[in-house]
Amino acid sequence: MDDKVYNVLFLCTGNSARSILAEGLLNELGKGRFRAFSAGSHPRGAVHPLALRELQTLRIPTDGFRSKAWDEFAAPDAPVMDFVFTVCDQAAGEVCPVWPGQPMTAHWGMPDPAAVDGPDDVQARAFRDAAVTLKRRIELLISLPMAALDRLAIQKQVRDIGQG
Repeated sequence: MDDKVYNVLFLCTGNSARSILAEGLLNELGKGRFRAFSAGSHPRGAVHPLALRELQTLRIPTDGFRSKAWDEFAAPDAPVMDFVFTVCDQAAGEVCPVWPGQPMTAHWGMPDPAAVDGPDDVQARAFRDAAVTLKRRIELLISLPMAALDRLAIQKQVRDIGQG
């Protein structure tokens, strides 16, 4: 049995919505096997309230979430990442820091729910849609038989998850 705990970093530009949702979902769904973090290239400085509300709706604790720069995870004392996923197209095109340990990377791009204008119910729906998409992708990630796959097979699988 594989007892390794996999560290996963979700990146987005603002680190206020998609990457926060992904961090919360993976920490909840991957308990014991995965430890998720999130960061942004240009953090907004605050987590979007609808991201926190969506996590609460899913019964995921929301304490401790904050919008932070990805530099924190490139520092010498940062946890070594096994996976780094970009969840927005802008962050995918930016020059990322060099991650210690050569983590596997993939782009899991999706629309930004924080960019949706309109009435409260329309905005809330955008966050729900983002959470549903991320939850599906994360369920596929945590179902991978990590111990039985080699690095190249895992890399292909995580990239494929973002395409579906």
